[in-house]
Amino acid sequence: MRLTIFGATGGTGARLVRRALDGGDEVTAVVRDPARLPGELRSAADVVQADVMDPAAIEKAVTGRDAVITAIGTREGRAPTSVCADSAHAIAGAMKAAGTRRLVVVSASGLDAGPGDDPLTRFVVKPLILQRILKHAFADMRAAEDATRASGLDWTIVRPPRLTEGPGAGRYRKAVDRHVLGGFSMARADLASALLDLAGDASSIGHVVAVAR
Repeated sequence: MRLTIFGATGGTGARLVRRALDGGDEVTAVVRDPARLPGELRSAADVVQADVMDPAAIEKAVTGRDAVITAIGTREGRAPTSVCADSAHAIAGAMKAAGTRRLVVVSASGLDAGPGDDPLTRFVVKPLILQRILKHAFADMRAAEDATRASGLDWTIVRPPRLTEGPGAGRYRKAVDRHVLGGFSMARADLASALLDLAGDASSIGHVVAVAR
């Protein structure tokens, strides 16, 4: 596939770029600071330095692509932020201008509680703990999801649980429009694999897909 990846210098994004390149995909990595991308990835990918919040600045980077994947996340911790929502609006605008349709967006499983969650997670962990501690980050992600749904593009929203480092298990579970039972964590490396799989999976268009170890 011809892929454009946003958030390529982050923990998930860098692994995503590496997995895509290893799999023979043609990768454009859109970054603010190319120096933050590992050297071997800079030499193998088409690296575009641009302001992701400016649709005009990123339109060329998404033109002619089979899929666009955004792994952009906040670095603000518990502070108010709008980076996910603002970037989602900008990326969608650039894609519509370029005529590119396929969009995969990384969100988070903690955003809501519902089918697939065990009782403790559904009634205690998510509503009483996670959604209070991470209320600003989650508000930003919800706004990004809303922008994605309203974009008119061929979107898939991917919701992973707590992400860990390391090589991963080489496999993952997924659930469509519901949560993964017992899906409390997964390796970023496995999330990268899931994102690539879903980018090429037309059956996931218009759905929220939960993934977990």
